Amino acid sequence: MFRLPGKVIGITLLVLGVVLLVFGYQEYNAFTSKLGRAFGAAPSNKVMLMLIGGAISGILGFLQILRK
Repeated sequence: MFRLPGKVIGITLLVLGVVLLVFGYQEYNAFTSKLGRAFGAAPSNKVMLMLIGGAISGILGFLQILRK
């Protein structure tokens, strides 16, 4: 059976994490999001999922790369 090396999986997770963090940050700083926060609204679930998912994916990918 075909098995991916751990480094490839780690790099993929790290790249996915960075992409999610960038998109989440852009969405967080969007005009409509800023307008909503100005009136007391919390960030949307989509933004929070992208930021949290990106952070977790990035950390797991980084740890996988460092693993021997």
